[in-house]
Amino acid sequence: MFNFALKNILFYKGRSITTFILTFVSAMLFVVFVSWQDGSHNSMLENSLKIYTGAIEIYHKDYRDVGGNEYLIRDAKSITDKLLHVKGIEAFTTRYETYGLLSSKEHSGASMIAGIEPDKEKLLSSIAQALREGEFLDETNGNCLYMGSGLVKKLKLHVGDEVSFVGGASDDSFAADIFKVCGTFKTGSFEFDSSASFVNRSYFDELMYAKNMASYITIKVENLDDVDRVNSEIIKILDDENLESLTWKTLMKTMVEAMEVDNIFGYISLSLFLVVIFFVIMIYGFINVSSRIKEFGVLKCIGLSKQNIFLLLFYEIFILSSAAFVIAVPLASYICYYYSINPIVIEGIAEMYKDYGIVSDEIPFNFDMYTISWNIGLIYLLNFLSILYPYMYINSFGPIEASRHV
Repeated sequence: MFNFALKNILFYKGRSITTFILTFVSAMLFVVFVSWQDGSHNSMLENSLKIYTGAIEIYHKDYRDVGGNEYLIRDAKSITDKLLHVKGIEAFTTRYETYGLLSSKEHSGASMIAGIEPDKEKLLSSIAQALREGEFLDETNGNCLYMGSGLVKKLKLHVGDEVSFVGGASDDSFAADIFKVCGTFKTGSFEFDSSASFVNRSYFDELMYAKNMASYITIKVENLDDVDRVNSEIIKILDDENLESLTWKTLMKTMVEAMEVDNIFGYISLSLFLVVIFFVIMIYGFINVSSRIKEFGVLKCIGLSKQNIFLLLFYEIFILSSAAFVIAVPLASYICYYYSINPIVIEGIAEMYKDYGIVSDEIPFNFDMYTISWNIGLIYLLNFLSILYPYMYINSFGPIEASRHV
């Protein structure tokens, strides 16, 4: 049957070439589109995590829902010592966050003020790279304040200006100080840039009576794909019912849902394309079979069984599909691999994106052989399904009726 199918492919050149081209194009577009979609989502996630949110964050339970000083982590060092022994963690840091009132000579505004460890923060987030004016914090800074560009604009401040702070310390007493604006940043997140400020943790701890305390501990993992495994290990070593360890999937639930919706619409669009390709291949197969009814009738008369007819059609589509994939798969894989290393840059939009700090102007692809394999498997399946109706149509004729068909 295989040799017979090969002869039929060579004989019906028009139908064979059309099927080959359709399979080649659909495989190429499907693999490249899925790679681009996955790459864009990964880039979106990584850029969002770089701004401030960690891949994993450890909280006292109820801190995120209720807040307040009673839900602070009281012994942060004991936790960070345990994190040193967890494989898959690239970096971690403690943060102490509070909300207070910042006032310039003429304007006032509420702000989230976070005490951070500058050297560690450079490894975990991109707020240092989002610098617009002045300088980022370092371990020698005292009362320096690193402010979002939106907040600076709201308070009519400039680098070097003084701004007063009033807030609540960790023991619920009042805390007040005069800070000096040492730098401003712009991440591209309007809400964050309009409400966030940062102070050197060592100085802020003295002001807020927050030594060895933390609002939460943020963690960067070596590979985002391993985040669930790493988080499971962290939960085991914490062994404290008052603490919870959450991954970005929970911390950034809104973004996760948005990516899922985008995935759905992307696959719907691609499915419509694949359905069209499927029906075109099936129609060409049906037309080809319709013109060969007499041939199949003769074959049935000399003893060709229904099973052999199915094998004949199966081998024909298998040979054509395999030949298309032999060219399409390496080519599509190379495109995905190349653009995963060298992302596409949209000329003309890059400068606009650069104005927003860390927002990337690149369109990366995702190179993953598992994804490519199931993409190709799906095209194979559709091609094989396309022979079912032509096969049933052939079997609707008896041997004598088919052999007399005109």
